[in-house]
Amino acid sequence: MSHTPTDDQVQFIGMIQTQKVSETHAPRGPAIDRDYVRAFAQAHEQAGFDRILVPHHSTSPDATLTVAYAATVTERIHFMLAHRPGFVAPTLAARQFATLDQYTGGRLAVHYISGGSDEEQRRDGDWLNHDQRYARTDEYLEVLRKVWTSERPFHHHGDHYQAENAFSEVKPVQTQDGLPHVPVYFGGASEAALKVAGKHADVYALWGETLDQARDLTTRVRAEAARHGRQVNFSVSFRPVLAETEAAAWARADRILEETRRLRVVAGYSRGGPQQSEGARRLLAAADQGPRVDKRLWTAIAQETGGRSNSTGLVGTPEQVAEALLDYWELGVTTFLIRGFDPLEDALDYGRELIPRTRALVAERAAARRTEAQRRVA
Repeated sequence: MSHTPTDDQVQFIGMIQTQKVSETHAPRGPAIDRDYVRAFAQAHEQAGFDRILVPHHSTSPDATLTVAYAATVTERIHFMLAHRPGFVAPTLAARQFATLDQYTGGRLAVHYISGGSDEEQRRDGDWLNHDQRYARTDEYLEVLRKVWTSERPFHHHGDHYQAENAFSEVKPVQTQDGLPHVPVYFGGASEAALKVAGKHADVYALWGETLDQARDLTTRVRAEAARHGRQVNFSVSFRPVLAETEAAAWARADRILEETRRLRVVAGYSRGGPQQSEGARRLLAAADQGPRVDKRLWTAIAQETGGRSNSTGLVGTPEQVAEALLDYWELGVTTFLIRGFDPLEDALDYGRELIPRTRALVAERAAARRTEAQRRVA
């Protein structure tokens, strides 16, 4: 089984959380709202998304169980589970992921987050430094692959993990090159991260950087992958802000920024720095170029929050934002993770025009490329 787009396709990933919350919506009530999770997951399926990310945080509800629940209330949409190596043995994680892939009918992928914040990691008892965490992830992914593919028990003796007679009776539904496999999504822009990405990632995920930054990073990841005889697909994350006119979209962006600032003051948050995350530093470097970069990249929220998470937007009409996404597709990006500041409502809105318009533009541009290639051959 494969969930990889062809040359004339593009995939869209959304994101669900266990309650209504964003930069412009303060959390209220219990941490888990089952009705909201169900409606949120079903909205993405209805809107035509390919996959849904369930994020991980050191204080949040368990993402694995959230995926399991969301899968029971949907039928077709795939999932991307955010997972931090280091807190569960890789032999156990491999069995958990294989089991979840079986129960969802092959709808699982896992995004491995090595951790860009010492403070965040230490909440769960992890005291390794930044580069050590990536070295651990490298070994972790090696063990996962062994567990999924080995037909008999094996021993593993590494720097971070030791196992004797490791084996799993359950294997993933999905395969890669004929072997059981759950797709590996991976992020991180540091040198330590890129080495792991080139060796293991099926899809390398970038935050919403400028076109020049994205070109630089995808080039470096391709070079690392080539060292291992591999190819990697790419995903970029954005926060589209849509309206019927460009002026109305920028006015909406201004209101989003104003509300974000108001809520951060109420919560007592400072802007802060990017901690140990190279990706966050890259977002702030983009923000240093101004609040509007390239055609319609909006960096004000990233600047306000210190580059926390995927916080850069694309602002305009659905057609304008689709054209901006096409520029990234031209760089080799085949997947877009998009989420809104009004999370559920925006997911449905993206399905009305933005997603179908982008798919149509990609198919049109791919067809033009094929025609040109055939003309040159002739």
